[in-house]
Amino acid sequence: APLTVNFLANYQIDPSIKNQFDITSYISVLATLVLACGITFQMPIVVFVLAKVGILTPQFMRAYRRHAFVVIMVLGAVITPSPDPFSMMVVALPLYVLYELSIGVAVRVEKTKIKTD
Repeated sequence: APLTVNFLANYQIDPSIKNQFDITSYISVLATLVLACGITFQMPIVVFVLAKVGILTPQFMRAYRRHAFVVIMVLGAVITPSPDPFSMMVVALPLYVLYELSIGVAVRVEKTKIKTD
C-alpha cells in the first residue's frame, strides 16, 4: 500500500478543529507586520525633527533609556504575530539600536544648534 502523508494533520490540536489557512489572513498579518515595523523604524527621523524643534534632548533620552527599553520590548511583543521570545527579540533589538542611533542624532542636532548660536 502506498504511504500517504497528511501534512496538515501534524499541526492539528484535535480532529474536530479544521485548519483553515487562507491568503487573506496571511496577507493581513504580513501587511500589519510590515506597516508596524515601517512606522517604528522611522524613530531617528522623528527624533531629528523633535530635536530640531527643541522638544527632545539627548540628555532626556539618556535619562529615560531604561524606560525606552521596556517600551521597545513591549512594542516588539505587540508587533510580532507569534508569542515566542525569539521573534520579539528580532524586532526589539533593531529598535533598541535605532534608539541609540537616535540619541546620536539628537546629539548632532544639539551640536549644530550650539555652533549656529
